[in-house]
Amino acid sequence: MRIVEVSTPREVRDFLDLPVSLYKKEPHWIRPLDQDIEAVFDPKKNHAFRHGECTRWVLYDDAGKPIGRVAAFVNRKTVHKGNDQPTGGMGFFECIDDQTAAFTLFDQCKSWLQARGMEAMDGPINFGSRDRWWGLLVEGFDREPAYQCNYNFPYYQKLFEAYGFKVYFYQLTFGRKVLDPLSERLAYKAELVARDPDYEFRYLRRDELKKLPEYIVSVYSRAWSNRSENPEISLPQAQRLVKQMKPILDRKLLYFGFYKGEPVAMYLSVPEVNQILKHVNGKLDWIGKLKFLWHRYVKGNTKALGVLFGVAPEHQGKGLDGALVMTAAQVLQHQQTAYKEYEMNWIGDFNPKMIRVVEQVGASVVKRHATYRKLFDESKPFRRAPVLG
Repeated sequence: MRIVEVSTPREVRDFLDLPVSLYKKEPHWIRPLDQDIEAVFDPKKNHAFRHGECTRWVLYDDAGKPIGRVAAFVNRKTVHKGNDQPTGGMGFFECIDDQTAAFTLFDQCKSWLQARGMEAMDGPINFGSRDRWWGLLVEGFDREPAYQCNYNFPYYQKLFEAYGFKVYFYQLTFGRKVLDPLSERLAYKAELVARDPDYEFRYLRRDELKKLPEYIVSVYSRAWSNRSENPEISLPQAQRLVKQMKPILDRKLLYFGFYKGEPVAMYLSVPEVNQILKHVNGKLDWIGKLKFLWHRYVKGNTKALGVLFGVAPEHQGKGLDGALVMTAAQVLQHQQTAYKEYEMNWIGDFNPKMIRVVEQVGASVVKRHATYRKLFDESKPFRRAPVLG
């Protein structure tokens, strides 16, 4: 076997095409867009390069056939954040079912990270946004992956754990039918909040779309970014996020709670775009774009995906979660009936409050991803991600 750091167009193509050969008989796998994967490794497109570095490798067998790939990265903003030791990351792992091959890839990441002062590595994770390419699928192999979410073979879990990776936390995906009934508890919460005329709950107006990044930052910065486990989100980052989502945004999936006109809670979803992208075979060339438009506007989406939920601390415990959900239900169950299924993505098992909310929505776990951590000094105590209070 021979491992090669990716540097040539041929090696880039091998990196991108390896999963295509591995998953060719897997009916639930959806090929990611080549441009999305490449954007992670492009310093001009991935702003994580401003405070970090990454590289990637392809593993070849003795005949020169690609049999594995992986990437490693250091993000200086998160190396120490919430960690007992400087921690780097590895991801984009794909490999044949061979422990020697897998360990060769893991060892390469470990050596590269140790040379940069790291004492542990998390994986499989992304070099950048936490809501993309994060975690190893360990349950839910019978369902298609959501956009920019990992799908992998069941044997990957065996390879990670044999190497010494341990579960740092699980990310849960909850699912439900849109028309299924909701908990009476949520209706009760909504009624309580409705007694205060200073609160307003609704989906985003057309003239507010330009304010969406500001609304997201306003709520997120108070609800989440003060947690050591979560990165901050700046206004430019939110603007880029909204710009990327703009082609698929549906205002009737974007709900905010306002207090005296100020956004204090959000419940944001998008059409599940992988329902469309599975028809373009990883390419958004002119043919792919035509296919995208046909399936987006003619065939339509039947699944929505929750992406952001949060309530500012000073408004928590007042039932705003129930008011947001019931407001959305009035629209999605009675006015906008295109969506039949709903998934709530990336809910950490360290977040019991959010788990209770989605359970009240009547959802159950349909997928489970594991974020693993490997301590390079295994004599040190291993600690799972702390539970949010």
